[in-house]
Amino acid sequence: MTSKKYTNQLIHESSPYLLQHAHNPVNWYAWGNEAWEKAITEDKPVLVSIGYAACHWCHVMEKESFENEETAALMNEHFINIKVDREERPDLDHIFMDALMAMSGQGGWPLNIFLSPSKQPFFGGTYFPPKRLRNRMSWNEVLLAIKDAYIHKRDEIEEQAENLTQHLKKINQLSTSSTSQDNIFQLSNQDEIAKEIMKQADTAQGGFGLAPKFPQTSSIIYLLRQFYFKKDKAYLKQALLSLDKMMQGGIYDHLAGGFSRYSTDEKWQAPHFEKMLYDNALLVMAFTEAYQLTKLKCYEKIITQTCEFLEKEMLAENGGFYSSLDADSEGIEGKFYTWQKKEIVDILDKDASLFCKVYDISENGNWDHANILWLPEPIESIANSLKITTDVLSKKMDTCKEKLLQVRNKKMRPATDTKILTGWNALLISAYCKAAMALQNEAMKQRAIASMNFLENNCKNPRGVWLHAAFSTHPQEAFLDDLAYIIQAYILLQELTGASLYLDKAKTLTEYVMMNFSVEDSPLFYYISQMQQPVLFRKIDVYDGAVPSGNAVMAENLAYLSKIYDRQEWADRNIQMIETIGKNIVLHPLSFGYWALQVQAVIEGVPEIVITGTHANNLKSEVVQHYMPLRIMQSGLSPNDDFPLLKEKIFDKRNAMIYLCRNYSCEKPLKSAEQLFLLLKY
Repeated sequence: MTSKKYTNQLIHESSPYLLQHAHNPVNWYAWGNEAWEKAITEDKPVLVSIGYAACHWCHVMEKESFENEETAALMNEHFINIKVDREERPDLDHIFMDALMAMSGQGGWPLNIFLSPSKQPFFGGTYFPPKRLRNRMSWNEVLLAIKDAYIHKRDEIEEQAENLTQHLKKINQLSTSSTSQDNIFQLSNQDEIAKEIMKQADTAQGGFGLAPKFPQTSSIIYLLRQFYFKKDKAYLKQALLSLDKMMQGGIYDHLAGGFSRYSTDEKWQAPHFEKMLYDNALLVMAFTEAYQLTKLKCYEKIITQTCEFLEKEMLAENGGFYSSLDADSEGIEGKFYTWQKKEIVDILDKDASLFCKVYDISENGNWDHANILWLPEPIESIANSLKITTDVLSKKMDTCKEKLLQVRNKKMRPATDTKILTGWNALLISAYCKAAMALQNEAMKQRAIASMNFLENNCKNPRGVWLHAAFSTHPQEAFLDDLAYIIQAYILLQELTGASLYLDKAKTLTEYVMMNFSVEDSPLFYYISQMQQPVLFRKIDVYDGAVPSGNAVMAENLAYLSKIYDRQEWADRNIQMIETIGKNIVLHPLSFGYWALQVQAVIEGVPEIVITGTHANNLKSEVVQHYMPLRIMQSGLSPNDDFPLLKEKIFDKRNAMIYLCRNYSCEKPLKSAEQLFLLLKY
C-alpha cells in the first residue's frame, strides 16, 4: 500500500481507478488543460498511462513502478504524467490503443504511451517490469531511452509522431468506404458467416479460438438464430456447448453467481477473476435466447442467479449499477474466490468428500496451489456415476455452497469500481427486459424500469444532454455506444411494458445521434459528437469488441424504428451501414459479431407483430415467452394513429388480436399466441 505522505492531483477525481493512484509518488495529472499547458511550457514529453480499476496488470505495474520513489523521481523530472481511466474516457483509449497496435501489433492494459506536447503519440507499450525480463526492457530503461531520444533525436521523434498520426487518420477514413464488391445480403453470405464462425469453434470445450477465451456472445447468438432458421443441429450444438462449458467452468462463480471477464485456459476453468457489468449483461441476453429456444431449466437458473449477483454485489443504493469487481484481493489475484482443500473439509465436514469430487478440489490444488470451484463434468453425469438423481445431488451441492458462501463473505472482498456508466447500465436494462419477457419475471421488469429512471435522472447535464457517466468529476457527453445502447433499451422497454412513451424517447434520441454523430459522406457515425473535443481526429469505431460496436447497434435501432415510424430513410441507412462494413463481416465474423446479426436479419426479414385490444398485455405475455429472435413488436390498448403499425387495426374490448405483418402487409388478425407461432414456423 502506498504511503499517504504523497498526494498528487488525482485526489480530486471521482474515478476509483484514478483515486487508486492519488497517493503514488508520481506527480500524476488527470487528462486536462493543466497537464498539457505544463507540457508545452516545460517542453517535456507526456506519458499517458491508461488502465481501469479491475485490471490485474495495472495493479502490478503500480506496485512495482509507480509506487517506487526512485522511478517516480525519474518520471517527475523528465515527463508530464497523465493517468486515464479507460472506462471513463474510452475515446482516448480507442485512439491510443490504435496507435499502439500500429506501432507494435499488440495491445492491452496498462496502456503506456508517450506523446509530444502536441498530443501526437510516438512510442508505447503495455506492462513493463521493474527490471529487464528476458528481451523486455525495464520501465526505467524505457523512461531513460525516451528521455534521451527526446533531447537528442527530437526531429526523428516529431517526424515519427506525425507519420503515425497521418497513418491513423488514413485507417480511420478507410472505415467509411464500402468494402462490398458483391451483394452482402446474398443468402450464401449468411451461411458463410456461420461456417466461418464454426471454423474457429472449439467443438470439444466450447467457445471460439484458443486461450484466452472470451464469451463471444454475439457469435453464440448468431448460431442459435442460424439453427432456428436453418435447422442445422451443428450450430445449436456449438452454441449450447459454449454456454454449458462457461456455466460449468470456473469463469462462473458457483457460490454467488456472475461471470468473470474471460478464461485463461481452453476449458473455462481458470478465469481472469475480474467481473465486468457488461459481460454479465451480454451473457444474460445469450442465456435468455438459449432458454427460450430449449426451455432448459439450467439456463433459467443461470439467468436468475446472474441477476441476483448483480443486484447483491453491483447495485448502488441510488439505483445505478457499478462497473466492475476487481480480480485481486489482499494484493493476490483470485484470493477471494479460491480455496484450500483443508478449508472446505473444515467447513463441510462429512459432505466435503462428495463436494470435492464434484468440484475438482484436491490437496495440491487445481490452479496455482489453490482450488477454483468448477464442474469438469455436467452435474447430471456425476449424478449418474454416483447412481443418485440430479435433483438430489444438486440440492446437496446447493447446501454445501451456501455454507462456503457464508464463510467467503467474511473474507476481504475485491474492490468495487463504483463508477456508474450510462452505456453499460443501458446494456443491462436490455438484458433485464429480455429476461423479464422470457421468464415472465415481474421483479426483473420493475428493475429494468427503475434502472432507466435512474439513468434519466442522473446521467444528463442541466441542458438535458446525455452524459457518459453519473456523478463524474469531469462530466463527458455520452459517446456513440452509450446512446446506441440507450435507444436499444428504450425499444425493449416498450416491448416489455407496451408504453409508447419509450418509443418516442428512442426516436428523439436517434434524431439527436443523426444530427450530432453522422460522418460526412458516409452512413456511419463518429464515436464522439460534434460538440466534443477530439484528440487528433474523430474516431469511427466499427469493430465489435468486448461490447457491440455503437455503429452496429445503431444500424439495428434504425431498422427497428424505421418500421415503427415509417421512416424509409432510416431503413435505407441501415442497409448502407451494413454494406459499408461489407465483406469484412463474412470474412471476420468474430470481430464483427453484432454486424453479422444485422446481415442475418436483413436476409431473413424481420416480421412486425402487432397486438391490440384492451387485453393486449395479457396476450403479449404469452407471445414474448416464445423464441422469436427477429421481430418488431408493438402493442396498444386503444387506437393510436401516431404509429403506422397501429393504424387500421381492430381494438376489441373483449379479445386481444395479433397481427403478423411484413412491410405493413398483415395477415388476418389472430386470437391466440399458438396461431401466431404456427405462422412463424420456418
